[in-house]
Amino acid sequence: MPLSKLEYWAKRLYQSRNWRIFFTAILLLMVLDIAFPVKVNPQYSTVITDSDGKILHAFLNPHDKWRMQTELKEITPTLEKAIIFKEDRWFRYHFGINPIAVGRAFFNNIIKRRRTSGASTITMQVVRLLYPQERTYWHKITEMIRAIQLELHYSKDEILQMYLSLVPYGSNIEGLKSASVLYFQKSPDVLSLAEVTALTIIPNRPSSLRLGKNNTYILQERNKWLQRFAEADLFASQDIEDALAEPLQVRRHEAPKLAPHLAYRLKTTYPNEPTIHSSLHRNLQLTLEKIVQNYVNRLYGINIHNAAVLLINNQTKQVEAYVGSADFNNPIDGGQVDGIRAIRSPGSTLKPLLYGIAFDKGIITPKSAINDVPSNFGGFEPENFDKQFHGKVTAEFALANSLNIPAVKLLKDISTASMIEKLKKAEFQTIKKSASKLGLSLALGGCGVTLEELTNLFSSFAHQGTFTKATLLAEENPNKPTEILSEDATFLINQILSQITRPDLPNNYEYTYRMPKIAWKTGTSFGKKDAWSIGYNAKYTLGIWIGNFSGEGVPELSGANIATPLLLDIFNTIDYNSSAKWFSPSANLAMRKVCAETGAIPSEHCNHQITDYYIMGVSNTQSCTHTKAVWVNPSATISYCAVCMPDSGMVQKQYPVFAPELIAWYQTRHIQYEQIPPHNPQCTRVFNNNAPIISSPNDGAEYWIEPNEAVKLQLSCQVGNDVKMIYWYINDKLYQKSAPQQETFFYPEAGNIKISCTDDKGRTSHIYIQVKRN
Repeated sequence: MPLSKLEYWAKRLYQSRNWRIFFTAILLLMVLDIAFPVKVNPQYSTVITDSDGKILHAFLNPHDKWRMQTELKEITPTLEKAIIFKEDRWFRYHFGINPIAVGRAFFNNIIKRRRTSGASTITMQVVRLLYPQERTYWHKITEMIRAIQLELHYSKDEILQMYLSLVPYGSNIEGLKSASVLYFQKSPDVLSLAEVTALTIIPNRPSSLRLGKNNTYILQERNKWLQRFAEADLFASQDIEDALAEPLQVRRHEAPKLAPHLAYRLKTTYPNEPTIHSSLHRNLQLTLEKIVQNYVNRLYGINIHNAAVLLINNQTKQVEAYVGSADFNNPIDGGQVDGIRAIRSPGSTLKPLLYGIAFDKGIITPKSAINDVPSNFGGFEPENFDKQFHGKVTAEFALANSLNIPAVKLLKDISTASMIEKLKKAEFQTIKKSASKLGLSLALGGCGVTLEELTNLFSSFAHQGTFTKATLLAEENPNKPTEILSEDATFLINQILSQITRPDLPNNYEYTYRMPKIAWKTGTSFGKKDAWSIGYNAKYTLGIWIGNFSGEGVPELSGANIATPLLLDIFNTIDYNSSAKWFSPSANLAMRKVCAETGAIPSEHCNHQITDYYIMGVSNTQSCTHTKAVWVNPSATISYCAVCMPDSGMVQKQYPVFAPELIAWYQTRHIQYEQIPPHNPQCTRVFNNNAPIISSPNDGAEYWIEPNEAVKLQLSCQVGNDVKMIYWYINDKLYQKSAPQQETFFYPEAGNIKISCTDDKGRTSHIYIQVKRN
């Protein structure tokens, strides 16, 4: 079969000596390219932009130069046409070298012995900017070889981008974007034709054409090139006329320095990224920075010097404002400390999560009764912020009023491990590290957290209990969602935290009719070193921390009075007259009648009933037992048990059932309550249940006493409603008998001591302590 012409010539070429030479040359170039690869590492300045791509903050590169990378999207058609027309009209067609220009330059330099035109293409200029060397013929040859290499590895757009990012503009300014930002205070993509032309002509003479110093001369040269553009019909005539009429009044400006805390954080996190697109919204950032600075200035008089604010968009899960301190440039008060990442004590801000877990476990519903009375938890005796106790309260009242004893009781019921597990899911890093050391004080802020962690946690309350860590970048959030609470429990939390009849609503804010509906929780750390207020609605979650970075406490510092006013001011500013809908109850939530005394399902003796939310299939369904039937004589002065009940003359009566600690509190406060009459004194039965609970001293505790010092310890216990007398024993010897509410003390001797308490029903409890002398 005869060969086709193409096959014929291919065979001839393969057999020819020229083909072997060509193949050898190609192979040699490939080997040289591998042996001496082109290295492109220009070390750009780090630039942080907002969500719209506008520059927020810029940093010098490691060589103290402003060398901002021009992004491809910033190279407009106007900019590209002007640069290519002036520098390299055949840029899009050659392979890195323009043979005609090289021949012309060689002829002028060798034959005419003078240099009238250069042969450098844009690609060759990029090589010279990447590898600056003395200008010799040998270096020119290596420059050409490198240009071919660059063309092999990079597209024309990428090479043009490198050129625009590296061209010199005098002083320490390199790159068109750097010049555009520092002189015109705008990015390259919004430059006018006149501004583009001015920046196009400067790189060839950066010393003589210095913007801000030689503006008149630059204007003349700019207009000359505009005339050339007109002659070449490069741009529309009207555009040229407008550009010629545009004045040139520029000077050098400072680089943008907004959102400094976030800028330094992102620069450290992404050290090799020349441009980092943050999620911040410029106007929100500027507004919040100003509000925070003005607010803290007003607090200086009471020795409060700093604040931090974080704003998360709940729909996008992006951080839209990041204020690390009141004034970054204030070295006296630690302005450069990033308060958003500083580890502080959270105070009461973790309580909503605690109550949410209790809702999900079915332990409580909003109307469940909890006793807010002095309590001892193995030596831990918490107090409320106001040093007061409220007796029997509902769960929603306890959370809305941030009561401490109910919170600790709930944590004990759900277990510290359950709470820690939830916090780990919410990415609380310090809690992950110190989990084994945390106890019941966790409910009151006995741990370390950051404002960022808290704000992200509260943002999950606005997302049906689903946690997704907010991103700092202007991209779709890559973090995976994790369920922290059920949608049911989250709705109950939202309802409680949005109440405005509560003590942490600042004075004069109840009449703020335009304030958007928000849920919020305050917190104040021990020693009044940290004031917190975290608020949210469907649109935003806003986290506020106020205090001193030095850790100095201030008597006036509190979440309610200091942090919440700032929270409400910001919400009024950024979400004024918001029309955003409030959260809706889930399908698994329903309403039911409950006893007002306990919050449990009413029994036949529950006369006062109210409605309450409950989670179907989860919430406790036990009936109320807040009263019990007692047989008494007709005058209700003696009670009977089954052993001593008379044949006739007795009646059955309902008496309230109170926990021993609540009775003890009633007695110390002299609050009247209906008591069960004393038991029949002639009864011989010994009761074994409901023995006294010894609350002081602490079982298993060690007490150190100074030599020759008489120290007394208090004896106290909690007993049932029917106990009228108790008996104290020290090392099995009767020490004193007293009424349950009577204060009793004893002077301990060194050594192991057994303390016993017996009530008038014969029920006994024992504890053991150890007393040592220093």
